[in-house]
This record gives sequence, C-alpha cells and structure tokens, in this order.
Amino acid sequence: MNRLQHKVAIVTGGASGIGKETARRFLAEGAKVLLVDIDQNTLEKTIEEFNSPHVVHCLADVSKTTDVKAYTQAALDNFGRIDVFFNNAGIEGVSRPMMAYPDETFNKVIDVNLKGVWYGCKYVIPKMTDGGSVVITSSVAGLKGFEGLGAYVASKHAVVGIMRTAALEFANRKIRVNTVHPGPVETGMMRRIETDISPQDSSQAKKGFEASVPFGRYAETGEVADLILFLASDESKYITGATHVVDGGMLIA
Repeated sequence: MNRLQHKVAIVTGGASGIGKETARRFLAEGAKVLLVDIDQNTLEKTIEEFNSPHVVHCLADVSKTTDVKAYTQAALDNFGRIDVFFNNAGIEGVSRPMMAYPDETFNKVIDVNLKGVWYGCKYVIPKMTDGGSVVITSSVAGLKGFEGLGAYVASKHAVVGIMRTAALEFANRKIRVNTVHPGPVETGMMRRIETDISPQDSSQAKKGFEASVPFGRYAETGEVADLILFLASDESKYITGATHVVDGGMLIA
C-alpha cells in the first residue's frame, strides 16, 4: 500500500478497460487521479463507482491539442502537480486487409493512437515534476505484425519511437518514459475485434487468439495494471526507454 502516496496521476482512456483498472490501483496506492476520457457517460459512471475524494475527471478528445492542454491544466488546477502520466487512450479501428482498409478509419486510428500520445507527451511532460514517470500503452502489435490490423499495428509501433525520444529528451530531469505491450486482454476492445473478425461466431476468433498465447488465455486488466503500477512507482526509478511486454508469451511463440 501507499506506493504512490503524495503523487498525482493523469490516466487517459481512464473510464474503462486497462485505464480504469490502473486508475483503481493508483487510488488504492495513495495517488490522486485525474481520469480523462471521451465518453462522458462511462466516465461519470466510473467516477461514481470509485466514490473517492481523490479522483476527478475531464472530458477530452486526446487527438485535439486544445483538449490535451485542458486536461493537463485540470490536473494542475485540482491537485497542483503531475507525477505520473499514463498515456493510455487508444482505439482498435477495424479488421481489414491493407488494400481494403477505409482511409477515414486509418486516419482516426492515427489521430487517437499516435497523435494522442504525441500531444500528451508534448504538453504534459513539461508540466510534470522532476523524477516523474510516463507510461505509454502500446501492444504486442507494437512489436510484431498482425494481418488485418494494419492501422493499429502502425500506430502502436510508432508510439515506441515517441517513447524512446521522450526518454532521451527528458532524462536530464530524471523523468522516465516506458511503453507497456499487452497481448489480448479481457476488455471491450477485444470483444469488438473478435466480432469484427468473426461476425457469425466471435468465440472462434477468441479461440484463435488464445491458441497463439502459450499461457492459453487472455490477460485480465489487473495483470496489466500491476506492471503499470510498478512503472509508475519509485520502484522503477532507474528504468526508462524500455518496452515491457505482458502477453503470456505471445510475442515469443
């Protein structure tokens, strides 16, 4: 307990999935948290569920610089500092071969997954306290290819480059920057991907993904949040510029 005592964290994509579970862990470990999401209804339900005086929320589209500046300022206005930035918000796009992938969907994935991470690093990190921690959500798709998920794969590879650049540029302030790379996780995103791949029987798509994981199952959100909590805490104070895989062995299979 209290691994994040006296720290302030921003969590984008914080109303559901990995973001929500990570925010829950942050609060349990003593942090004050600003939850950022584009879905107002889900965001408000999450805040109600947490029922904590140490969490506030900000409705924002991470692909818009005005919104990123606004959530950064909201953290400072509410809590006076920023120590941890979980740069997590992302979307999956659709499952289509490259030649059939809709241009408008590609652009949306790049806007949210790539520009959202870039803008977050650009505007949040300069406002952080020295010695802070930035954790960016990539994916195993940021380290290998997947047929039909080209836009998602491209965006998740690209954020690794952002991470490595930010890790170097902010090292003089001892701000560490790392990426996490989950395999399939039990979230709404995977349900949508499964349905997109196999509309008639999404369970078949899930079985296919599970077969590619040596552990034979999806991760739970808490298992990913455990890694993020470690990277957010002072226990990782000498770790920066690294890719951290949490995938049940999928990458090496």
